[in-house]
Amino acid sequence: MKRINRLADRRYSEPCGFSNEQARELALLSHEIGRQIGLLVDRQGRPEMILVGDPSSIYIPELPRARQSEGRLRGLRLLHTHISGENLSEEDLMDMVFLRLDSVTVVASNPHGEPDFVQYAYLLPPESGAKPYEQLPPVRWDRADIDLPAQIKALEDEFRRADRTRDTTDKRERAIVVSVSQAPKSVQERSLDELEDLAETAGLKVEGRLIQRIRKVNPKFIMGKGKLAELEVLALQADAEVILFDQELSAGQMRNLAKLTERKILDRTQLILDIFAQHATTKAGKLQVEMAQLKYTMPRLVGKNRALSRLMGGIGGRGPGETKLEVDRRRIKDKLTKLGNELKKVSRQRGFTRDRRARAGVPVVSLVGYTNAGKSTLLNTLTNSGVLAENKLFATLDPTSRRIRFPSDQELILTDTVGFIRQLPKELKEAFRATLEELEAADVLLHVADVSHPEVGEQIEAVQKIIEDMELQGVTEILVLNKWDQLNEEERELVSNTYPHGIPASAITRRSLSSLVEVILEEIDKAVTRHR
Repeated sequence: MKRINRLADRRYSEPCGFSNEQARELALLSHEIGRQIGLLVDRQGRPEMILVGDPSSIYIPELPRARQSEGRLRGLRLLHTHISGENLSEEDLMDMVFLRLDSVTVVASNPHGEPDFVQYAYLLPPESGAKPYEQLPPVRWDRADIDLPAQIKALEDEFRRADRTRDTTDKRERAIVVSVSQAPKSVQERSLDELEDLAETAGLKVEGRLIQRIRKVNPKFIMGKGKLAELEVLALQADAEVILFDQELSAGQMRNLAKLTERKILDRTQLILDIFAQHATTKAGKLQVEMAQLKYTMPRLVGKNRALSRLMGGIGGRGPGETKLEVDRRRIKDKLTKLGNELKKVSRQRGFTRDRRARAGVPVVSLVGYTNAGKSTLLNTLTNSGVLAENKLFATLDPTSRRIRFPSDQELILTDTVGFIRQLPKELKEAFRATLEELEAADVLLHVADVSHPEVGEQIEAVQKIIEDMELQGVTEILVLNKWDQLNEEERELVSNTYPHGIPASAITRRSLSSLVEVILEEIDKAVTRHR
């Protein structure tokens, strides 16, 4: 043991990572104890940690978060022995990737405890192709021809060059979006397109994407270690702080991924919750957001550890946060009960408002549609109001109602609602029921569809499915074929044939809405007649 401890007094500062004498010492020691020996060495050649494993592997404990260097790598390299003459193992390479080590060097010994060969591996810089790392072929232990310090300096220089090309005024967190699913790659690509839009809405800057089609989900990490290593290198090269999954992750998967990658892990559900948290403005909206966040958080409560902030911090630290994670389940349940009661009060108040409208005989037209389809823009154009209408998903989260009077003296209430979306998190479906209660008072549903979107058909189906779930099929629905001006003649003909009852319109142009207004007034007359 004393001989092993004395390894800490050595300086491993040779360009190849060790001297001939040091290679002999490591090989002999490892042979005598029948175990692998490893050293984590800093860039000055000083051993930071001595590791003793078993005959076939070594275990590297959790390392401090603080890096030994100013660059993206940790500033440590692994030098260790193999006593059975085997090459670098997959475990060696995974350690290098996930711990962001400068390099991994294996000194393999022969059956007599003498050095036999040496093998190196190191990460590759951005734009280096598909390979995330370079694994050099084995060479005789005393003929290693490599300059590790120069290699690492070149790699860090490449990272710095990539940083200089990045917009330094953009302070958004950088993210990699990931899809792991049994669905075909083309389906995953389209879903990631939407996830990227959601990420941009949430304030993230997407720097890359990764797709894996799987037969079976890995219960621990959702994806296999090999693909996970590819993801980690992609995140390292992009200097991404966030990894965003399109699929909902279990509590265990989130913890494992956060611990392994040392990055903030988000899934689609958490991202949508975060967007709602940013945009909710009314009391009802804020109550609904908090309820949904707590329901999402409760099964994911974990003990306080280093992965905590990466696990549940949200984007820019929003969301329930660390203090709420430390709250026990009973207190969360009590809080949910309290929020539910408050939400019922708000819902009753909305009900009174709807009753007053009904008694006043003012018909209600509710705008529905897939998120970012142009509902708020249409409301603004029809009413000359200033409702927020951004080219972002979920720009509208609280119901917005405006009264409008037509030249025929017909008055009606136009109500804008939260945009629908596929794979809406179950926490939101229930919590935001009050938001969609406005639809129950509607005489007409104005279903706004973005016909310029490549997946308009799937979006229309998603909206109609939610309408069915709310048992609103009996309410008259007018399909508005918005952004008609962005289609060419061939595309218009195709859309017209597919949706013959749809009304072409461009929400930003008032003169394009005359046909739509006529249809609205006709349907309102029919609805009023039915209710008499």
